[in-house]
Amino acid sequence: MTLTLDEVSHRYVTERGEVVHAVSDTSVTIPDGQFVCVVGPSGCGKTTLLKVLAGFLQPTGGGATMDGAPITAPSPERGVVFQHPNLYPWLSVRKNVELGLKFQGVAAGERAARSSEQLERVGLARFSDARPYELSGGMQQRAQIARVLTSDPGVILMDEPFGALDALTREQLQGDLLRISREGGKTIFFITHSVDEAIVLGDRVLVMSPRPGRVVLDVPVDISGTHGRALDAEELRASEEFREIREQVASAIVR
Repeated sequence: MTLTLDEVSHRYVTERGEVVHAVSDTSVTIPDGQFVCVVGPSGCGKTTLLKVLAGFLQPTGGGATMDGAPITAPSPERGVVFQHPNLYPWLSVRKNVELGLKFQGVAAGERAARSSEQLERVGLARFSDARPYELSGGMQQRAQIARVLTSDPGVILMDEPFGALDALTREQLQGDLLRISREGGKTIFFITHSVDEAIVLGDRVLVMSPRPGRVVLDVPVDISGTHGRALDAEELRASEEFREIREQVASAIVR
């Protein structure tokens, strides 16, 4: 599914009555099946754009569309993965994963089949009856990703989903996400503060300016004439092209 941000701007008023200009005149088109990573300094409006694409927020200027239809409210077609897992501690992992389908009115038998498939996909099949507090942070994030995948959205919006994890777990989940994106052909909008992560994961990297945020760099990740995701992450990082893109992206980030 194709996502479009058309001259999106957003201002909000703080509790003290101050007007904050979060995003300014931002236009981006993300074609069907593309994995786009967004980097930029804290407070530059990355999450504001994600909320607009999710339908959680109506911008004060411009708008967003999915396949040409205006985005005005949340939809099962757009799954959101947050920085923190947001799992219900009193429900089992399986029940958490099935929750979106339950809200959509999907029958219990189909919910069980689809959740089993995704729990297997993310490596949590053996922990389906566990409670979230019995899992590590990385496993909880896998459960959140499985919950989104179980609803089979065309678009996945991810707000620094690996930011709070240790380096090893983060690398493992990056590999899981690359595999999932290859298999599923999802359109992915992924926010991160890590330039390396953005280049390893993305088909394309967007860099945003300090507030009011706007896109100041839009660079494709095409390494050695081969689509970046076709390479192993270690091969990718070792390439001269990776270092060149990293320098280009890092130098565009104004803190």
